Amino acid sequence: MAFRMVIESQSDLAVAGEAATGTQAVAATLELRPDVVLMDVRMPQMDGVEATRRIVESGSESRVIILTTFDLDEYVYSALRAGASGFLLKDTPPAELLSAIRAVAAGDAVVAPSITKRLLSAYAKRLPAHAPGSGVADRAAPEQRDLLSQLTAREQEVLLLVARSLSNAEIAAELVLSEATVKSHVGRVLAKLDLRDRVQIVVFAYESGLVTPGASRL
Repeated sequence: MAFRMVIESQSDLAVAGEAATGTQAVAATLELRPDVVLMDVRMPQMDGVEATRRIVESGSESRVIILTTFDLDEYVYSALRAGASGFLLKDTPPAELLSAIRAVAAGDAVVAPSITKRLLSAYAKRLPAHAPGSGVADRAAPEQRDLLSQLTAREQEVLLLVARSLSNAEIAAELVLSEATVKSHVGRVLAKLDLRDRVQIVVFAYESGLVTPGASRL
C-alpha cells in the first residue's frame, strides 16, 4: 500500500496492478505489460527470483526491480542473473525509489550500493587473480573468451568501465568521448554479449573474472 501511495503521488507514474503471489505477479505482468515491476523476493507459491526469471524468459519487455532486506542478500546474485534490472532495499527513501523506477523504465539499471558491496565481497574469493596488464580476453574465464573476442578494443574498455559502475558521462570523460558515442558503445556491448542492461554487464564482468571487487568504485 505504501508503494502505491508513493507511486500514484506522481503525475507521470501509475500503478497498473498488484499481485499477492509470485504466480500472480508473472500472470499480471504478461497481461498488463507494465514498464516496471516492483518484485518482492519473499512471495508465496513462487519467490521473486523465479518470478523474475519467468518474466524475462517470456520475452516480456517489462523490467523488474527486486525489493529486499539485508537478510536476503543471498538472493541478489541469482536475481540479477535471472534478469532483474534493479535491486533496492525495502526502506529505500521514496525519492530514490521513484528515481529508480524512472531510470529502469528508461532502460537503465539500478542496484543499491550497499547491496552491491556485500554481494561483491561474498564472491571475492571465487574470482581469479590476473596479472597486471593482461588483456581483457586473456583475463576472462575460458567460456567467456569467444564472446569477448567479438568486442572491439574500445568496446572492451567501455565494458570494464561500466563494470566499475561509471556512468556514461564519467566514461565519456575518462575516454575523451561524447556521451552519445559512449551510449552507442554500451548498446553494442549489450547486443554482442546478449545482455539485457548495464547490471547484466556488471554481472558478466564479475562472473567471468574480468574485474575484482577492489576495482569497483562503489
